[in-house]
Amino acid sequence: MDKTFNILNELLVENFNDLISIEQKALSEGEFSDLSITEIHTIEAIGMYSARTMSEVAADLDITVGTLTIAINNLVKKGYVERRRAEEDRRVVLIQLNKRGKLAYRIHNKFHMDMIKATIEDITEEEEQVLVKALEKLNNFFKEKYHLPQGKKENKV
Repeated sequence: MDKTFNILNELLVENFNDLISIEQKALSEGEFSDLSITEIHTIEAIGMYSARTMSEVAADLDITVGTLTIAINNLVKKGYVERRRAEEDRRVVLIQLNKRGKLAYRIHNKFHMDMIKATIEDITEEEEQVLVKALEKLNNFFKEKYHLPQGKKENKV
């Protein structure tokens, strides 16, 4: 058990650190070098297809609307997001990705898809299910132990 514990600890820490470094490096060297990791995750939370309210996106990111406003101001200035008032209630602010924002979203999503494909390549369906179960347990531990918001989707393989 100690050997497995040490191996898992080393792999989880190394993978986490590598993922952060790779995302930062990809952003700093690519077409979207003006984006931070936080900004790309904000773009991801806004989503591709429809306008969303500031409140919806802030809730998804588990931040205040005020904090999101600062991020959106920067993303509007950088040319990734459009903001407008809702016609039916002018107090409601809608945000959505413009063409450049959607391209950033797609490229970031491809990075994640490539990572997942590489992870499950050449493993059996049973091994996939074990991997998903282990990662769900880890995710649930973090959420319960550190009072993080629960995810919206149930994962089924």
